[in-house]
Amino acid sequence: VQLQASGGGLVPPGGSLRVSCTASGRILRINNMGWYRRAPGKQRELVATISSGGTTNYADSVKGRFTISRDNAKNTVYLQMNSLKPEDTAVYYCNAEVVVTTFNEYVYWGQGTLVTVSS
Repeated sequence: VQLQASGGGLVPPGGSLRVSCTASGRILRINNMGWYRRAPGKQRELVATISSGGTTNYADSVKGRFTISRDNAKNTVYLQMNSLKPEDTAVYYCNAEVVVTTFNEYVYWGQGTLVTVSS
C-alpha cells in the first residue's frame, strides 16, 4: 500500500490551498484517514482526522479554517486550507488505517508535501 500526497506549495498569508492524498495497492477498506504536520524545529502534530463515515476532528489551531474530507471511492483524503497563516508553514503528512485482509489493519503514511505560507 502506498499513500501519495500532492498539492503543497507557496501561498501568501490569507490565501488558500488544497492538498490531497491517495492510497493505492492492496486495500480491502480504509478506516480513519488524517493529516499531520511538522513545522521547522517542532514535533509532528495532528491537524485533522476523518472516519470512514465522515466524522471529523480538528486541532484547535485550524478549526474554522481547515476542512478535511474524503472520497471513499477514490481512496483519497483532502485538506482544504483557508485563511492560511505563516505558522501553518510545515510539511504535511497524510496517513490512513488500511485494512488489507479480514484480520489485518496497518497504518500507512504518505511522503509529505511542503506548504509554505509567506509573502
